[in-house]
Amino acid sequence: MPLEILPLLVAAFSGVAMAVQGSINSALGKVIGLLESTFIVHLVGLLLVSLLLFICKLGDGCLADIQNAPWYSYLGGVLGVIIIYSVVLAIPKVGVAPATTAIILGQVFTAGLVDHLGLFGLNKIPFSFYKISGILLMAGGAWLVLKR
Repeated sequence: MPLEILPLLVAAFSGVAMAVQGSINSALGKVIGLLESTFIVHLVGLLLVSLLLFICKLGDGCLADIQNAPWYSYLGGVLGVIIIYSVVLAIPKVGVAPATTAIILGQVFTAGLVDHLGLFGLNKIPFSFYKISGILLMAGGAWLVLKR
């Protein structure tokens, strides 16, 4: 089954943005502090999304449907704070490449588990020999990147 290339390119771009964002956030954290930089990052993001949603009218949904969202969907904001704070904390101590490697490995392990169990209303995509092998190869590659 061929994969759609555009969504994968968008996802890869997201990875590029995450590495750059982590570096920029860490630089800000060195100047103003960890929680303070986490606050600024989310404030700037809120301002940008507000502009896109309310001024540019780019939203394709309906905010009035918010009461229909499952309770766990609100945890994204909490997780966002944890992610930004953790990245701002980790990158200055270990560097961008090792921190990003650890982040990606944690994402892939967790994503595989979410897919396998079909959590959060997503379709179940069971583990296969190839997926488990790929994750183990990534873990080996991460070990090499993290080795000093």
